Amino acid sequence: MPPLLFFTDPVRTPRPRDIAARLPRGAGVVYRGFGRPGMADEARELRRMTTSRGVRLLIGQDADLARAIGADGVHLPERHLERAPDLRARHPEWILTGALHGNASEGLSALDAVILSPVFRAGGASADRDPLGIENVTRRVADLPLPVYGLGGITAETAAALTGTGLCGLAAIDGVLTAFSPD
Repeated sequence: MPPLLFFTDPVRTPRPRDIAARLPRGAGVVYRGFGRPGMADEARELRRMTTSRGVRLLIGQDADLARAIGADGVHLPERHLERAPDLRARHPEWILTGALHGNASEGLSALDAVILSPVFRAGGASADRDPLGIENVTRRVADLPLPVYGLGGITAETAAALTGTGLCGLAAIDGVLTAFSPD
């Protein structure tokens, strides 16, 4: 599993290829086009780039697009975790991850990892959610039967506080933008 996952967002990361081109070998991109026009072309471009750079590419929610472009797997939102067993059966070679904000358990056994969020105060879809904090993250990681990434408010400044939590890796939007932006 990649130690770092860059989550894209059509509003916050309008040019994800610029960031993906700077990620280190072994990192991963979770492309979330959210149905916007041109997302299939953008996903194909990301697939070409990530393949040449040794970066994994997961497609958010859209298994058909993932299959069409030869992605490494799919990331499921929490509300669709029940799809994981079917996706695992049809694509055993894929990396399957899922979002975890609450206490969902359906479909977890078919996943390779979960993305627990928000760890810290975050923007985007998690802006209205209370952060979990270090103690809750550590407890949740210990209670979950699979690898766990942390997402939400993770930056170069906050990442060190996660040492000892048991997270298998970090996931970020703004933190990756800041660290790998070409500007």
